[in-house]
Amino acid sequence: VGPEYSSEAPIIAGIGARIGIPVISQSATDPTLSNRNAYPAFYRTVPSDNAAALAIAQLFLTYNWTSCLIIYQNDAFGNGGATAITNAFLKNGLGIAGTIVFDIVTLRLQDNLNDVLTASPTRIVVLWVNPPYVPSIIQNALDYDLIGSNYLWITSASFDLSNFNQTCYPNLIGLLNLEPTVTSVANAPINATLLNTAFDLWNQYEPETFPGSNNVDNYALFAFDAAWTLVQSLQKFCSITSNTSSCISLSNATYCFDRYLFNSNTLFDIINNMEFLGVSGHIQFSANTTDRINGSYYVANNIQYSSTGINFVQALSYSDSTGWQRNTLTQLIWPENTLAPPTSGAKLEGVKLILGLMQSTQYTNIINVADAFGNTTFQLVGYIPDLINLLQTKLGFIPDIRLAPSNQTYNGLVDDVANGIYDLVVADLTVTANRREKVDFSNSIFDNSVRLVIRAQPDIQIDLFSFLKPFSWDLWLLIIGTLIFGSILICIVERVANERLREKSHPAAYLMIIWYTFGNFMGRDVKLHPKTIAGRLISSAMFFLTLNGEVPGNRIGLLVGSASLEYYLTELSGGNPNYYPLYSRDQIYQSLLDDKIDVGFIDTGSAEYMTNDVYCNLTIAGSGFDVGIFAIPMRKGWIYANDLDVALLLLRESGDLNN
Repeated sequence: VGPEYSSEAPIIAGIGARIGIPVISQSATDPTLSNRNAYPAFYRTVPSDNAAALAIAQLFLTYNWTSCLIIYQNDAFGNGGATAITNAFLKNGLGIAGTIVFDIVTLRLQDNLNDVLTASPTRIVVLWVNPPYVPSIIQNALDYDLIGSNYLWITSASFDLSNFNQTCYPNLIGLLNLEPTVTSVANAPINATLLNTAFDLWNQYEPETFPGSNNVDNYALFAFDAAWTLVQSLQKFCSITSNTSSCISLSNATYCFDRYLFNSNTLFDIINNMEFLGVSGHIQFSANTTDRINGSYYVANNIQYSSTGINFVQALSYSDSTGWQRNTLTQLIWPENTLAPPTSGAKLEGVKLILGLMQSTQYTNIINVADAFGNTTFQLVGYIPDLINLLQTKLGFIPDIRLAPSNQTYNGLVDDVANGIYDLVVADLTVTANRREKVDFSNSIFDNSVRLVIRAQPDIQIDLFSFLKPFSWDLWLLIIGTLIFGSILICIVERVANERLREKSHPAAYLMIIWYTFGNFMGRDVKLHPKTIAGRLISSAMFFLTLNGEVPGNRIGLLVGSASLEYYLTELSGGNPNYYPLYSRDQIYQSLLDDKIDVGFIDTGSAEYMTNDVYCNLTIAGSGFDVGIFAIPMRKGWIYANDLDVALLLLRESGDLNN
């Protein structure tokens, strides 16, 4: 019976195969030990870590957790468990945020626990080490405040809680311990008669070691079934192989490891085909795997307060058929002694953030506030400060607000985030492809587009013939005269040469020529093409009347380092920097008033606010274009991104963001 550890199992199983005797382990869980071809003499009554990994993945899916960090020991048990968990997570769409190796020789973690966990995007830690190593790792985490309100730990082994100082108890509350268990947790049958008989014998012959029937470790039950499997198989083996008193015979070799059990194949066949009800549940093996072929069962024990301090309490149970089930007799307690399950992502609560802001009249403005004693202080008001207050209330971070220099550009703010000068920049900053290459962005904080701002024209009285007023009467007479004279000239030069005109009567031909001339004026194709050189020259001369004027590039004001400048260079000027450069929105408005530019590119929010409330002699022309969003830039892979995005979505859904 044995061995206890996965690292020892390959050696003992190899000896068993060489001698021809079965080796049945009660606690070696390495998934690679399931290979029957590699370990022909090995069996185990405990489930493989593949089953444990699936149970953990199902636990994450149950509570909508998305990722974890694994701490594992550097041997067969640790490596096998970490691999099994990783594979199970990938199959279920979950992620592994990182791993830390615990060296069982030096008894130290190979990475700094504080550095790795605080930089990790997940706040759930799976500790996959043997029981003797658990307390030191847990104490290390407690020293760095890495267990409790911000982190949920799940261990693969229980540990003695009396080793910890009582001041650590609040942080240990909510920790989960996952262990294999017997089938009775899923109301499946066990051999209660056999179990009670064993307890009676134990209590009779060693009462000083008997802990009571409710305190026997599950691994002890797996060990009992391993021994009972050997008892049952040897009993049947002896009944069919020999009539003598000794049915177990070894070859008579001088070297002990050269000895071999006679008829060992028969013994293995008996085990492979044997089936009985044990104290841990249904026991059955096969020739194809070393594992029990019936279901796997686990419990999740939860550290909770008790009358004597803190204890592990069975809170959840798992089986292959039913998944995770709550224990109806106990309440599941989470970190901070709450009933609400935590999330797996990093939380901003208590985190100090350096926030960069850009002064802008309609988004972030500075006002002087005097207190009762006449002391004056500066206060930030506007859409952005209000948004920061809402986010701070919801997320609990500590803001360190820093106003960007007045000559800073929006592209410069993005660079500052990428370089770590700011954690976040909360401003009217548009998401663009070039900026997204440098930083990540949050969900939208404001829907935006670009508007054209121009000088407002004096009001004019509208009448029925207002469409004539862009041109003077002299110009209208010139247009009509040109239309008539041009038609006569084309009729003279084209009437004979053009086949389409020859086929028509004189009145119809004259009307068609007038229509052609009018079409040229309006820039329309009337399907009549001149055939003579003179006709083409006349048509070309009239075509010049349809040319449209454009605002010269140097009369278009654009904000340097802005998204609208990127749009202009990419979509309008073909990369030609022929615009009028300006360095603030106020400069754009003032340049329009001073007639230095004819049009300015400004985002919707600013344009609407300033033209309605500040510059009444400026107006917006046309509809919005280059539709986009304002968002909060953050460093690539920022661990708190999900927490921020969820908060922004909640603010939008509640209407607070729009208000």
